[in-house]
Amino acid sequence: MTEKQPTEVQHNPEKPLLNIKTGNQTVDKSITRVSRRIAWFQAIPAVAHFIRAGERFNDRLGSQFGAAITYFSFLSLIPILMVSFAAVGFVLASNQDLLTQLIDKIVNNISDPTLATTLKNTVNTAIQQRTTVGLTGLLIALYSGLSWMGNLREAIRAQSRDVWERNEQDKEKIWLKYSRDFISLTGLMLALIITLSLTSIAGTAQTTIVRALGLDGIDGLRPAMTLIALSISILANYLLFLWIFWILPRHKPRKRALLRGTLLAATGFEIIKFIMTLTLPKLASSPSGAAFGSVLGLMAFFYFFARLTLFCAAWIATAKYADDQQAES
Repeated sequence: MTEKQPTEVQHNPEKPLLNIKTGNQTVDKSITRVSRRIAWFQAIPAVAHFIRAGERFNDRLGSQFGAAITYFSFLSLIPILMVSFAAVGFVLASNQDLLTQLIDKIVNNISDPTLATTLKNTVNTAIQQRTTVGLTGLLIALYSGLSWMGNLREAIRAQSRDVWERNEQDKEKIWLKYSRDFISLTGLMLALIITLSLTSIAGTAQTTIVRALGLDGIDGLRPAMTLIALSISILANYLLFLWIFWILPRHKPRKRALLRGTLLAATGFEIIKFIMTLTLPKLASSPSGAAFGSVLGLMAFFYFFARLTLFCAAWIATAKYADDQQAES
């Protein structure tokens, strides 16, 4: 009878491979689970709509158009200041008492005699050359305003039309283009005046009514009053963006997409104004912000406004609804 040889325990090389496989399978399952959740999230209609709008915004150079609109927006401030100085010059020239009071305030409030003398000379120059400064400012304002409107119109049309390239219908003669831009700029100024007047009148009426009823000392009404003021401001923004998205595109958007996209733009613009209100005072308090804070703040405000406007134009153009699928089938 043969004796059994003791079984030699050998190292099994497959066991660590099984562990590695098991680890890889766990990682793969985790990645698959995350991918499914991401795909589920992206499939939500509202999220998918934002993704489509963002892709169109990037593909059609939304950031570059936004930078161009920002440049012409900032450039337009120079002639506006020139016209303002000319208007002040006409007022001061006909009111010697007011001119004397202004010069006295300059001398009394500025300790540096050199700077005070420079500002006095600037005021006198604005008064003496008020006609030249005013006419020059108006001409430059007209050019920069038309250029600003032209860039805004082309940028919105680029986001709104079905294809990126312009066709023959989108190309216009120069005189027709500038005439259309002038009419659009005039309409935009009127819309802006109406919205600002609406906000001012509504705010004043609200304050007057509260004071007449003797409710201005009640702290519990502050949230409600804030909500009312916010609603009025969003309504004013809504009217402004509604004019932009309805008039400027060559192909008129669908009503449902237009109304919803305009509400998105109005709400986003109010958020931008709120953020700028919080950040600008902090920026101006720093040493560098005291010198350049206002300039950087204006540029940031114009840039965010341009990007918001173009993104919402892309959002309106990429809107899809259930009745669209029925119409296609």
